[in-house]
Amino acid sequence: MTEDSQRNFRSVYYEKVGFRGVEEKKSLEILLKDDCLDIEKLCTFSQRFPLPSMYRALVWKVLLGILPPHHESHAQVMMYRKEQYSDVLHALEVIRFISDATPQVEVYLYMHRLESGKLPRSPSFALEPEDEVFLAIAKAMEEMVEDSIDCYWLTRCFVNQLNNKYRDFLPQLPKAFEQYLNLEDSRLLRHLKTSSAVSKLPYDLWFKRCFAGCLPESSLQRVWDKVISGSCKILVFVAVEILLTFKIKVMALNGAEKITKFLENIPQDSSDAIVSKAIDLWHKHCGTPVHSA
Repeated sequence: MTEDSQRNFRSVYYEKVGFRGVEEKKSLEILLKDDCLDIEKLCTFSQRFPLPSMYRALVWKVLLGILPPHHESHAQVMMYRKEQYSDVLHALEVIRFISDATPQVEVYLYMHRLESGKLPRSPSFALEPEDEVFLAIAKAMEEMVEDSIDCYWLTRCFVNQLNNKYRDFLPQLPKAFEQYLNLEDSRLLRHLKTSSAVSKLPYDLWFKRCFAGCLPESSLQRVWDKVISGSCKILVFVAVEILLTFKIKVMALNGAEKITKFLENIPQDSSDAIVSKAIDLWHKHCGTPVHSA
């Protein structure tokens, strides 16, 4: 029996006895033992499998460029990140832009604005749409990551990825959503069009905020695994699967406002199944993804 066939046999066996993912976890551990982490392989792994929770923060930090590929540099680089975090935080305290009463996610936002050279003159200034996106992602990240320094850097670099790497792709996602929903359920799409709801669906919540504030963090992080490792198109299939899952409810609603309001506040107890089916749908239409948008 070849090494590949042995691995496949073991994978099938582990799944049958309830240990799905054991082999994948071992594969990731092997990748993480390399002196110089292979970004390409980490991206491919994250595209194909869910990241084990114990390694997720590390892999995200490497893929987002917070940590370098070389293991031996991790401690020193994180020390620099911590010092930079402390310096920026101290600067905001000195100019009295923040206080002990400032919510933590707003602290992260003002730190990001200060480092970007876009800090307003006063915290009372109205938030920009991009600020709302940052806050939503920071709030979700806060539920996933305990350490405040990690939370800030992950949020900041994830938002930068969305604004830079995916800048040209994100505006195309609503059209792709229509395309794939039509393939999966043309009748449902016709209902949305008849209700004048297509242009008023919560695209900002789905695509700009990457479902932060829509899905619970336990499900959301599985979606972000794919986005961070190279594919924002997974967001389209999560949106399509939400519509398919709640088809009966949506079909019973008439009027764009009612449909949009429901989709902005979907029941949370179906989220794990929605994400699993969305990933299957993504594989169905896009094949086995490598790290491409």
